[in-house]
Amino acid sequence: MELSPKQQVVDVLKNKERLLLLTHKNPDGDALGSLLGLFLSMKKLGKDVVAVSYDPIPPALAYLPSHNKIQQQFSGTRDFVLSLDISSVKAEKVMYKVEGDKLNVIISPKDGQFSADMLSIADGSFRFDAIVVLDAPDLERIGSPYENNPEIFYDVPVVNIDHHPGNDFFGKINLVDLTSTSTSEILVSILEALTGDPKFLNEDIATCFLTGIITDTNSFQNTNTTPKSLTVAAQLVALGGRQQEIIKNVYKTKPLSTLRLWGKALASLRDEREYRFVWTELYEKDFLEVKATPNESSGVIDELLKTASGVDFALLLTEKNKDVHGSLRSTSGNFDVGAIAKVFGGGGHTVAAAFELKNTTLEASSSLIIEKIKAFQEKNRLSS
Repeated sequence: MELSPKQQVVDVLKNKERLLLLTHKNPDGDALGSLLGLFLSMKKLGKDVVAVSYDPIPPALAYLPSHNKIQQQFSGTRDFVLSLDISSVKAEKVMYKVEGDKLNVIISPKDGQFSADMLSIADGSFRFDAIVVLDAPDLERIGSPYENNPEIFYDVPVVNIDHHPGNDFFGKINLVDLTSTSTSEILVSILEALTGDPKFLNEDIATCFLTGIITDTNSFQNTNTTPKSLTVAAQLVALGGRQQEIIKNVYKTKPLSTLRLWGKALASLRDEREYRFVWTELYEKDFLEVKATPNESSGVIDELLKTASGVDFALLLTEKNKDVHGSLRSTSGNFDVGAIAKVFGGGGHTVAAAFELKNTTLEASSSLIIEKIKAFQEKNRLSS
């Protein structure tokens, strides 16, 4: 009988010893919460595990336990293997010596003489037994760790755990649960099945997963909140998840640079009432002017929703590293912003989605983006 995707994930986490954990670029609360929650869980089980997120951790999420253990890069190259044929001449002693920029391997024969034709060079295995990709709809969304090491994703089994409907099912194992509000919620169930111990999650692990659920439901204010998400959150609080610490850091504590950045975004708010959406934009110069990091724009979209009424969605356009990033949030569960993100090659789910345009600027692309969205809205209006 074939195992279900969940059972296959459990089997990998149980039997593989060297794990690489990855998530999407520009990580949010669920990306980092699921990454660190699984990292700490695997460490607790004695696994050799590496967690990687290329982009810096947003200041609001720096309270997450062991966030300093996340690496920005990893070595995806194979071991370099020197093989010596000792079928006719036996080796008695092997030594190595570093001399300047050279590593000399010294092999003393027991009898006879070694020759160059006895030596061969080969690629060894990768250092990981499995790769677990969390909260990412496709491999490209991982960013630099994938772009710089594509070969490892073909040679090492990839486990894809996500909750977005636009997921590409890129893994050898794909656990994509569209009924879950977050990847963190999925992992709680996986670890219960893996350990058989409802109290396996300690306070730190529970805090990580609770962060993912709270941020992806906007503290249970979004329409994607389900009875299951509330039940799992209650379970995590009972296990010691620090709910008030999460609320304080994510929603109640903002550096002045963030507030100034949000002020610029709100001051530039455009109301496209005829097409039922509001939008604003933040240029790279805006971040520099208020000395804000790119991640500090993450809460702007939620502030837009608080000011918007009588519209279907809110859009935030930001300019980062010669790319334009679009974030969309639905004002109700009845409008699918994921469909708009797909127009620009992005994705997401009904209430939250995103897209990215490479090698462009807001000056060059914002008008085109808005016109395409207006056309999308007009087409929907005429067909409804």
